[in-house]
Amino acid sequence: MNMQQLLSRVRRADEQYGLIKDGDVVAVGVSGGKDSLALMKLLSEYKRFSPGKFELMGVSIDLKFGGKETDFSPIENFAKEINVPYYIERTEIGQIVFDARKEKSPCALCSKMRKGALYERAKKEGANKVALGHHADDLIDTFMLSLLYEGRLNTFSPKSYLSRTGVTLIRPLIMISESDIAGFAKALPV
Repeated sequence: MNMQQLLSRVRRADEQYGLIKDGDVVAVGVSGGKDSLALMKLLSEYKRFSPGKFELMGVSIDLKFGGKETDFSPIENFAKEINVPYYIERTEIGQIVFDARKEKSPCALCSKMRKGALYERAKKEGANKVALGHHADDLIDTFMLSLLYEGRLNTFSPKSYLSRTGVTLIRPLIMISESDIAGFAKALPV
């Protein structure tokens, strides 16, 4: 899928679910993976013609595993290239989860703390929305996991207001398959 086709799907998701409104400040949660990098690039292009005029930024959370800061310079360079302000939130999450708490099953706690740090940094930088790179395959996977392990029909919403943080979570890639994102992301200079 080319850029125009992907942007068409982003626009359709925006129109159908009311993801981005005039005056929004959207922070993309950038992990450095293909989904979040593709999302940041697509939203930077979508800004040019979206019905709602919005500001865009990227935010990465450094978990500092082993007490060492992560090198985000390739992402910083990519963000500069596409003219998107980019912020890094350095945390001690890795040390808290593995050293202090010595969690046997660390994924849930780490995920919760990482999301909290992302929402707080986004708010600090003036964002009212956080965009995550979840795509159509993630939606289906979540539905199937819920069905098989919880016995209920459930998945995540393309748009959710998080009352505890005051941030709205959006998923603009909801109508794009993972394979289409992977093909697009291969061409990105990161």
